[in-house]
Parts: sequence; structure tokens; C-alpha cells
Amino acid sequence: QLQLVESGGGLVQPGGSLRLSCAASGFTLENYAIGWFRQAPGKEREGISCISRSGRSTRYADFVKGRFTISRDNAKNTFYLQMNSLKPEDTAIYFCAAAALSEISFVINCPKTTAFDRWGQGTQVTVSS
Repeated sequence: QLQLVESGGGLVQPGGSLRLSCAASGFTLENYAIGWFRQAPGKEREGISCISRSGRSTRYADFVKGRFTISRDNAKNTFYLQMNSLKPEDTAIYFCAAAALSEISFVINCPKTTAFDRWGQGTQVTVSS
């Protein structure tokens, strides 16, 4: 069974940090570009960051640049989102996703939600004092 499972969400105070993990099973992540997305109540799902299959290219949404870092560990078939300086507006359900994008396609399609076809179930992140 092909599956992505997120973990690491929770409640954190403004200015705090969390690290989300996404573990893959049933397929090998090294052949996929991977990304993180989020959806707040009443809003559409939006792309946060993604990393190419080689790991050489990364993209970040403007609202997380300098605060969030995406990384991958192909040996563990897992990827991560380190989130620092969290703000209340970062509160959302966070999803990981994978897509069989080439390096060229990655540049065009990251981080479009429609380009990713394998999704995790989401993990809640709440930033509140």
C-alpha cells in the first residue's frame, strides 16, 4: 500500500518551532519530488515548500521564506519541514505530498497542489499563546 504519513504537529506558542516529518511506505521517495502544503479553516490548500527528487532545488512560498526549511533523507524514506518563528497565521492542517516530477517539471510545477498526486492525511499545527 502506497502511503505518506505525517507526524510532528501540535500546539506551539508564537515564536516557537516544530519539525514535521513525512514517512513514505510502499514506494521509494528518491524518485519523487516532495512538498509540504497547508490548509487553514475556510481557505484553500496552499503550497509551502517543495524539494526536487535530486535535492538540488528547493522552493518556498514567500510567507515562509527564512522561517521554514525543507529537507529529505532518502535513506530513511522520510522528509521534513523545520518550522521556526511560528506565527498564529501558520495555524493549519499541514500535508505532505509526492510527485514523479523531473528536475525540469519541478521548476514549473512546484508547489502547485495539482501537480502532486500522493498525499498524506495531514497533521494539525496550532500556533497560539
